Amino acid sequence: MSRDSDAQPSGDEALPGTLPEDLRAELIAFRRDLHMHPELGNQEFRTTAAIKARLEKAGLEPRVLDTGTGLICDVGSREGERRPMLALRADIDALPIPDTKTGVPYRSTVPDRAHACGHDIHTTSVLGAGLVLAELDRRGLLPNPVRLIFQPAEEVLPGGAPDTILSGALEGVGRIIGVHCDPRVDVGRIGLRVGAITSACDRLEVSLDGPGGHTARPHLTTDLVTAAAKVATEVPALLARRVDARAGLAVTWGRLESGHACNVIPQHAELSGTVRCLELAAWREAPDLVHAAIDEVAGMHGAKTVINYVRGVPPVVNDAAVIDLLATAMTARRGSYAIEDTEQSLGGEDFSWYLEHVPGAMARLGVRTPGDTARLDLHRGDFDADEEAITVAVELFTASALLDRNHP
Repeated sequence: MSRDSDAQPSGDEALPGTLPEDLRAELIAFRRDLHMHPELGNQEFRTTAAIKARLEKAGLEPRVLDTGTGLICDVGSREGERRPMLALRADIDALPIPDTKTGVPYRSTVPDRAHACGHDIHTTSVLGAGLVLAELDRRGLLPNPVRLIFQPAEEVLPGGAPDTILSGALEGVGRIIGVHCDPRVDVGRIGLRVGAITSACDRLEVSLDGPGGHTARPHLTTDLVTAAAKVATEVPALLARRVDARAGLAVTWGRLESGHACNVIPQHAELSGTVRCLELAAWREAPDLVHAAIDEVAGMHGAKTVINYVRGVPPVVNDAAVIDLLATAMTARRGSYAIEDTEQSLGGEDFSWYLEHVPGAMARLGVRTPGDTARLDLHRGDFDADEEAITVAVELFTASALLDRNHP
């Protein structure tokens, strides 16, 4: 791969902004430090301080968000330039699960906390891109300012993105890009998709109540266990007949609790789960549809309901023009062979909130070492990433920043 050029790229001329070897080594060390010290959403004080210190060392002026963690930082001057900026977004929080990896020196040092979703890779990649772009700006090679967004609390519904937006993260921004680690894709490659790439995800909590009674006389009371079982099985089936199947609206329960004795019909039952949806329009209708279905099924069995429907995140819907920018950037760095199509995931991502305001796109970043058969997955304690992915993401981000003005 060609290295930096001191001139603006044109035609077949090499595109500047590749990652110098000394910075590459520094970024790997930075990622490992984050991995050893994971912090949960809205508690990322050490992480925020580390990012801030490194950006300030590079002569930049980061601003901590109003929420107290996370930060934004502009690279390049806005003087005389009013073209909307490209934003690079990273999420900085970890998960409340133990790190079960063995044989690595950077295993989490915090009990029951782990960077098991790759946010340390995301954070380090945007930091690295910012440092490379700052150097290009000093050399007069950055055509337009770029905003770095280090967002807290992605793992906490409805995510930290809404608060980040309220802190002014999108002011002056015209489009936004991000990456998400994908352990099913080899390092050195990215997965792209126009349109929805993730799903909407909401949280659902249901309480059922009745007078209770003796199991010998269920006809004299509300058989609450049967009512709860019917809600658990019939509500998902009922919704499947009230929404276009292509919308992919699905209720999946993760908890059902009721009763204390085998011969006592309980007075209370609880269910909780998630509502996922592939399409934005159906997601907007989901709360009313789910409420009606639960009330209908529970009512048939005489149970009173209290429903707590917690809005999570809409689907991430990738803009076609921004996907074209990412494809052009990746091709400039590693060739078109480094791009593959990817499918829509049922997972949720609060990057979607930014796309309610500006066009943007998220790419799947390959983190699997070629030939690795371990089949590691996200949100597992043994999750890890090939650190070459940092180099790939930095070069994708920097190429996107350099080529952004060439894309409508």
